[in-house]
Amino acid sequence: MKTIINTMRPALVCVTLMTILCGMIYTCIITGIAGIVFPEQAGGSIIAVTLKDGTRRAYGSALMAQEFTQERYLIGRPLGTTNLSPTGEKQKLLVQGRIDWWHAFQGNDKADIPMDLVTASGSGVDPYISPEAAEFQVARIARARGISENEVRGIIKNYSSGRFLSIFGESAVHVLKANLALDGLL
Repeated sequence: MKTIINTMRPALVCVTLMTILCGMIYTCIITGIAGIVFPEQAGGSIIAVTLKDGTRRAYGSALMAQEFTQERYLIGRPLGTTNLSPTGEKQKLLVQGRIDWWHAFQGNDKADIPMDLVTASGSGVDPYISPEAAEFQVARIARARGISENEVRGIIKNYSSGRFLSIFGESAVHVLKANLALDGLL
């Protein structure tokens, strides 16, 4: 029995020390450094707005999508992920259902709907849509808000980003920020 304990002792000591070192001390140090060097990102990249009465209100994270379904707002990608084959019948039915919803919502059953409005992102919480998806919604938003389409386009342009270093990624529109600006909060 003593032989088993003597044999296992170094392994147990090593596991305990590594758990304390890597699981606790390292984590606390990195979290502390991140809080000092990147306070906004470490805090979740929260979009908070100071209201007219002086109070601050948090509207969400800049890193995660918010669900909007009213005509007066820019609507983002579908939330949630499904583990379906991109060529499977269930996925085709899901996308067709979203296409039908958009046709009814926009009041145009012949419109070509940008793909990012009917397919979820890999994470299921992508806060961005393509400039084409934003442009697809401009007329509806302008009509619902009683403002010109150019005003809506101007706001969308302010919350659009280009490709990183002009070669990586795609141009995108941040849905939450654009909607807050449409409401006059940003």
